[in-house]
This record gives sequence, structure tokens and C-alpha cells, in this order.
Amino acid sequence: MTGDDYDLVIVGGGLGGSALAKVMAQNGQRVLVLEKETLFRDRVRGENLIPWGGAEAERLGCYDLLRDSCGFEKRRWLGGGTERDLVATTPQKLPSLIFYHPEMQERMLVAADDAGAEVRRGVLVRSVTAGKPARVKFESRSGNGEATARLVVGADGRASAMRSWANFEVKRDPARLILAGVLLEDIADFPDDAFYFVINPDISECAVLAGQGLGRARAYLGYRADNDIRLNSRDSVSRLIQESARCGVPAQLYENAKVAGPLAAFSGADNWVNHPYANGIVLIGDAAAATDPNWGQGLALTLRDARFLRDALLADDDWDRAAHAYASQHDHYYGIIHDYEDLLTEFFYGTSGEARARRDRAMPLIMEDPSRLPDHVFSGPELPLDETVKARFFGEA
Repeated sequence: MTGDDYDLVIVGGGLGGSALAKVMAQNGQRVLVLEKETLFRDRVRGENLIPWGGAEAERLGCYDLLRDSCGFEKRRWLGGGTERDLVATTPQKLPSLIFYHPEMQERMLVAADDAGAEVRRGVLVRSVTAGKPARVKFESRSGNGEATARLVVGADGRASAMRSWANFEVKRDPARLILAGVLLEDIADFPDDAFYFVINPDISECAVLAGQGLGRARAYLGYRADNDIRLNSRDSVSRLIQESARCGVPAQLYENAKVAGPLAAFSGADNWVNHPYANGIVLIGDAAAATDPNWGQGLALTLRDARFLRDALLADDDWDRAAHAYASQHDHYYGIIHDYEDLLTEFFYGTSGEARARRDRAMPLIMEDPSRLPDHVFSGPELPLDETVKARFFGEA
């Protein structure tokens, strides 16, 4: 058993953990990253960094790294017969950035190492004990280890073990939507600067097709949890493609498509922790709040968490106070995104008579004036979401 003292021990070397490790190491902090994977594999994860998330990447100094090493800038959003220039129409003046998730993880973890963070891979964390300092016990092929830190950061994802070790109470929404995804290759004539995101309320489904270069693209299908669709293996890919075309993605794009990775389906139910800090343990990313992937907010929220935590820690030598400040800010901006997701889920996927009547009233007005649709999905939680905004969205004002 060996012991070491650090400023930060970060459990999880994905986007949030690596980004935080990189910027804190660059600011002179001693950082240890513990990552269980020795090689990142395709497990169908978020791969669209929307414009407001791109702005967070810029503030963390990693946007250019992502774009130049593994990213594909998508300026145009195509959906439902409409087209939108995201650079021209978002406050951030940025495109979406699409990447292959395992490659992004590798690039970011290398960047954290290059910045001076100590990165250990193939490590299984066995326990975390709160306190000042907090203590982490782990094991690897080289034996057991133990480290202490001023702050332990849980960046271990949607199924976070850190939550239970720190005795956080996890909140969960009811299951409403499912999102299934698969990597395809030999996608025909896919525009280099665009991605498809189409919602078809008439069948309560959405489809996404996002290119990753060289004819490869990630295809997603979102649908109600009470739908009869079951997508749970590579044998289900033909159904995913069929439904995606029903949603409105051009069917010819899939004509020669071949399966290039696993198909996986996920519940869209949010699960989160209120005030994700306690006694030396802080959560970021999906460990703090895992959002409905149908709305594509996860990567942006993860980078915002890393940025807000960095800013708080560098501004205050009292890291207990700084982490509490981060947790309060997190609750605020995540709460806005959570309310926004609820609003859009009920509007576009609701099947009650009231929901259908609201869509019948509002959709023609939105087609005439797209600014009626609240734009938090691309532009972020700074936008207002008050009753005036909702009334205009619903065609009541």
C-alpha cells in the first residue's frame, strides 16, 4: 500500500475529468487522474458538442485541441425541411463539434498528462472516504494504492460509484424517452458541414445523423419509453434506419450503410444530485447530473462543470467554500436545462389531447417564426425561460 498527497484526485478520465485535470495542472496544482480503462472503446456516448458547450471548451482552452485532433465542425443543422446556420444564429457564434467519443477521450487524457497531471490507467477505485483530506483507495496490476487530496472529484459518469461513497441522495425522473445509437459507415453523400436532427411529433420520435468523416456517421433514434420499438442489438439496426427515415432524415443516406459498432439504447430519464459537494468530495459531469441524451446537453454541461469548478478553486484558497460555491452554481444552470428538457419533451412527445392541441396551435406559428422555440438546446442556460417565453412558445402570445 502506497500513499501520496495531491491537491486533486480525479476519479474518471473522460471529457470532464481530463479537462479539469489539464487546466488545474496548468495552474500549478498537483493532480492525479484515476481511469479504469486502458483503452477507450465505442460504447455509444454523446458526440455532439453544441455551440454553448463549444464556448465552455474555449474557456477551458481545449476547443482547438478537440477540433484539430478529432473534431468535425458542423455549421448547419438540418431538420424537418428546415436549415439553420448555427454560427450566424447562436450567441456563441460557433458550430456544433462532432467527434468519435473514444478518440476524444484519448486526446483529452493525453493532454492532461502533457499539462503535468499524473494519469494512471487500468485503475479500479475501491473506496473514497470524505474528509480533510479526503482519501482514495484503489488497485491496479502493480498493486494496491492509496492517495489523499484536498479535494476528490467524481467524474465517473452516469453510473457513478462516487455518489454512494459520498452518501449523496440521487434524484430520478420517470422514464419517458429512450435513445438508441449505432455507428455506421459508407453513408452516401453526407454534407461535411451539417448534421441532421429531426423530430416528428406525429410518431413521437426523433432521429439524428452526425457525420464523423470518411463516410462514417453516428445514427440515433429517440422514442417514447412506452413505444413498441425495441432496439437492443445489431439485428435492430434496420429498424433504427427505417424509423429514422420516417422521422425525416433522407432515406438515401442509409442505402449502402454498414454497421461499424455496437447498438445500444439508453433511458432518457434524468438522474442527478442536489448540491454535488460534501466534505471534500465533489461531482462533475454525468456523476453530478445525467441529462436526457435526446436533447444533447450532457457534454456541454460537463465542460461547464469543469470550468465553474476550476474558476471557483482558483479564486478561493478555501476549497471547501469554493466547492460549495460551485455546487450552488451547478444547481442553478442544471435546473434551467432540466426545466427546458421537460418543456420540450412534453411539447414534442406528449400524446394527450391537450399536448396535441397545443402542438396544433403552436407549430404553424413556429414554422413562420422559429424564434418562438426556446433555443437553450444550442444557446445555453443563460436564455430566459419564464412564463412570457413559454406563452410565446405555445402560441398563446
